[in-house]
Amino acid sequence: MAAMSMPASRYRSTPRPAEVLLTWQHYRRSGDCRQRDQLVLMFLPMVRHIVFRKVRELPAECEAEDLVSSGIEALIRSIDRYDPSKGATLEQYAWTRVHGAVLDELREHDWAPRSLRRDERAINRARDRFMAAHERRPNREELASEAGMSATKLSARLDEVALAEIASLNRPVLAEDSAATERIDTLASTDESSHPVAQAERREAKEHFRKAFARLNKQQREVAVLLYAQDWTLREIGERLGVSESRVCQIHSQLRTRLHEQLYGELSLLSSIG
Repeated sequence: MAAMSMPASRYRSTPRPAEVLLTWQHYRRSGDCRQRDQLVLMFLPMVRHIVFRKVRELPAECEAEDLVSSGIEALIRSIDRYDPSKGATLEQYAWTRVHGAVLDELREHDWAPRSLRRDERAINRARDRFMAAHERRPNREELASEAGMSATKLSARLDEVALAEIASLNRPVLAEDSAATERIDTLASTDESSHPVAQAERREAKEHFRKAFARLNKQQREVAVLLYAQDWTLREIGERLGVSESRVCQIHSQLRTRLHEQLYGELSLLSSIG
């Protein structure tokens, strides 16, 4: 087996080859699983690096930790089957095996057929060639010509690719070492009420309303509660308070005026609170 070249972008915490070989030799002689577990821990950063690198490149409805598990299984098989006489280091051999296992797992969970993925790669290469030659993005007709497809087929394939990109919102989209950012954390919220500033303003407005409500007299507060919280009619409130319906209207008008005067600058915000 020829020595395999490692990617230019290496993962962090790369184990030292001499230490790896010595640990592997101890494991091979003794069969002590603790030595094998030590090797697994040495190469676990490599497994996670491969997983998160491929998750960003290939669409799949697959949890990252499932891919890590597949990668670890491939790593253990690599440790058991490694033969230093073939010319590759254990790191090189394990990298190839783990990378292949992760790809297999991704393909198994990928909704799109391989023919669609081939066309997707061909379209992307055509787009890159056009941009390199013309220093701008191609329109649909130019891209179809560069990819050797009809505009109709190109549109159909791009639509199919878009449909195949449907994935879990918990899918990792960014990784650094063992940490990952999920897709849902990258989506912009359209709910203005969830904005920290808006939430603080709403809390402050509610507090101002509570203070203004507390300044009403007892009869005004009772009318407000019965009318707005319990949906009583003016006649029912009058019977409860022992006053006429017109007197209830007058009390209601007074309390609205007092609240309006005290909360004039926050009426629009309070109306959105409900």
